Amino acid sequence: MRTKQELYQAALRTVALRRQTARANAEDARLEAEAAIPALRHAEDEVRVRGIRCALAGAAGVALGNMVGCLTTGKKKYAVVEADIQALNARAEALRLELEALVQADADAFAPLAAAYGLPKDTPEQAAHKASVLEAALDGASAVPLQIMEKCAEGIALAGQYAAKGSVLAVSDAGCAAVLCKAALQAASLNVFINTKLMADRTRAAALDARADALLAEFVPWADEIFTAVSGKLRNK
Repeated sequence: MRTKQELYQAALRTVALRRQTARANAEDARLEAEAAIPALRHAEDEVRVRGIRCALAGAAGVALGNMVGCLTTGKKKYAVVEADIQALNARAEALRLELEALVQADADAFAPLAAAYGLPKDTPEQAAHKASVLEAALDGASAVPLQIMEKCAEGIALAGQYAAKGSVLAVSDAGCAAVLCKAALQAASLNVFINTKLMADRTRAAALDARADALLAEFVPWADEIFTAVSGKLRNK
């Protein structure tokens, strides 16, 4: 019969193996998303990649949260929250895929904007056409980072649940999830504002800005609270 110390060491090995597997899954997701990022050739490509990386950072954050869940399920100690964790895992997996899809969506939204800037405006007719096309492209280029913000906000909420209910051995990953999703949320907001600033329809621009501001106001402090709580647990404060 194994001693208590041997059982403890076996449990640690199991947790380490599960953590390694979960991290491998997260790395696979990162590499898949990175593959969607083309080599930079021009300045406008660099701008496009900034937006892509917002979705990528959010997806990585959500994957870390999901990892906490994977390290929690099946443990007797957490049997009372097993159903909750499984529901969180299902939503986190779906959310990660949604953010990965927004990697390509962000690239697709930038293409019409880049094309609009290149339209001629030598005649009044050309100028009017360019203004119309540019306005639509700016709206589309604002919509995708706003969607990224909404997904990252949900990722922060999930991280909070993982921090509260997940395995204490993986609580640091819940804190990391919140921090990554917060960074992606804030970065995506800048990609909203840079486009709405140029829109001629100020009413539409104000509506998009208001939604972005509301997400920042609610979820940035929430992410900070999660980080503070997790840090306190780890440092016994």
